[in-house]
Amino acid sequence: MKGIIFDLDGTMIDNMMVHHQAWQRKLASLGMHMTIEQVMDQIHGINEEIVLRLFGDQYTAEERAEISWDKEYEYRQIFKDQLQLLPGLPEFLQRLKQTDIPLAIGTAAPPENVDFVLDNLNIRPLFQSVINSKDVTLGKPNPEVFLKSAENIGIPIEDCLVFEDSVVGAETALNAGCPVVVVTTTHQRQEFAHFPHIIKFIQDYHNLQLEDLARLH
Repeated sequence: MKGIIFDLDGTMIDNMMVHHQAWQRKLASLGMHMTIEQVMDQIHGINEEIVLRLFGDQYTAEERAEISWDKEYEYRQIFKDQLQLLPGLPEFLQRLKQTDIPLAIGTAAPPENVDFVLDNLNIRPLFQSVINSKDVTLGKPNPEVFLKSAENIGIPIEDCLVFEDSVVGAETALNAGCPVVVVTTTHQRQEFAHFPHIIKFIQDYHNLQLEDLARLH
């Protein structure tokens, strides 16, 4: 294990339910009423791709971008007073900082949301690379986000370990050709049963030892 790539939403911060709520509200305002369970199952990836998938060509590219912006603004308003890293992650990141292992973030989140987290929590200096939705052409499960992250930190992707919370994220790591640790903030362990590349499930980062991960990897 020579490099570590973190997803952001649901992996470093427990915010996915807030995203689901924001999407549910925005879609309802557009006339598409979905249960929170439907949102959780169907809404993933880059925002503009989501709107295109749901509505086809009903909206122009500019309108899809505006819908995306509105949804993310709603998310930040809901979440701003709850923003914090998952339990144990601040300590885990500090332990990683003492090693020579480069760290990256590879996320489908838009840049405004990435800045919202990294700058408010003052953790940007810990990461050698940060890839957001605007830095890739194709969203997850296409592996572009992780491949670019690995390239940026100068480590072959097969020598990287990914932390993810979603089924689509785990699929992305599989497509990239690297193992994954799944953080079960968003999905149940049994939802990942068909994946062969998961080395560990964690609820949070308490008592997570780098040495144990290295052995599993």
